[in-house]
Amino acid sequence: MSEPLLVYPDPPPPELVRTLDLGGYNWKAVGNAQEPEGRWLGAVVAVNENPEDAFGFCRALSRRGLDIPVLLLVSGTHLDELEMRDDLYADFCLTPFHQRELEARLAHLVWRSGTTLRPELIEYGPLVLNVETYQATIAGRPLDLTYMEYELLKFLAGSPGKVFTRETLLSRVWGYDYFGGARTVDVHVRRLRAKLGEEHAGLITTVRSVGYRFGLSRWER
Repeated sequence: MSEPLLVYPDPPPPELVRTLDLGGYNWKAVGNAQEPEGRWLGAVVAVNENPEDAFGFCRALSRRGLDIPVLLLVSGTHLDELEMRDDLYADFCLTPFHQRELEARLAHLVWRSGTTLRPELIEYGPLVLNVETYQATIAGRPLDLTYMEYELLKFLAGSPGKVFTRETLLSRVWGYDYFGGARTVDVHVRRLRAKLGEEHAGLITTVRSVGYRFGLSRWER
C-alpha cells in the first residue's frame, strides 16, 4: 500500500496506535491540517475533550481540497456533536472501541478510497497474529512475546486442531540444526500459556505421550 492513513491528533490515542500497527497500516500522525501533503488513503480523527479542534481539522482538510474519507473516533458524550456535520466525515466509531469493530470500519474506509488492504493475519477466536508486523493480541490485549514464542504460536495457530510432537516442533520452529532438547518446547509452551492468560491458556493443549495441539479439531468445533 503506497498511501498512508492520516491520523489526528499527534500523538494519537495508544489503543488506536495498537490497532493500526496490528493491522499493518502505513500511517502518519499530524498535529494540524497544514502538515499533510501528497496522497492519503484516508483519515482517522479522534474527537477528544476539545471536539471543535477535531471538527476544525476536518474542515481544514476540506478547504485544502484533500478529498479523503474521514473516520471519526467519538465518545458517547460527544455523539450529539455529530449532528449537522455529516459533510465532515464518512463514518464514525464510538470509543472506547472494540478492536474488531474498528478494524471493520477501517477496512470500509479503505474500500471507500478504492484501495484494498489485506494484511496477512492468523485469526483463531480471540487470538490475532499479524504475520507482517510480528504482533499478536488476545481478546484485543497485546501480547509481549519473544521471537521464538511468536514463531511457536504462529506455527501452532496456523494448523488448528493438528497435533505436533515435540520433535516436529523443534525441527519446524527452531530448525533442523538446533541441538536443544524437547524440554525447550515445554518451556516455551508454558511461557505462552502464561502470557495468554488463565482464560485463554487452554488454546494450547497437551496431548499425552504425543505433544501439543492448538485449538480444536474440526470434529470438535
